[in-house]
Amino acid sequence: MDPIRIASGAIVPDAAAKKTQANDASLSRFSDALHNAVNDVNSLQHGADNAVLSVQTGNTGSLHEAMIALEKADISFRTMLQVRNKLMEAYQEIMRMQV
Repeated sequence: MDPIRIASGAIVPDAAAKKTQANDASLSRFSDALHNAVNDVNSLQHGADNAVLSVQTGNTGSLHEAMIALEKADISFRTMLQVRNKLMEAYQEIMRMQV
């Protein structure tokens, strides 16, 4: 007989508690990965904005460097958008499944 533990306010068998803890950990890693990816895209966008601003104000900014920064930001944003679209399609497909 499996021992019983209290996990998330509910009394569950020990094996189920371990599975719940593993799911929580993997969910946390997934959300951290998404959070880090969005932050990376955001920092590239801010870097591109700063590069364009330095070109416009005539500071030490190079037009070539600004264009490269803009393209990096654009590609990273498009990639993030496609990942979001795929995640939404997968979610919708799961919601359409018959249980």
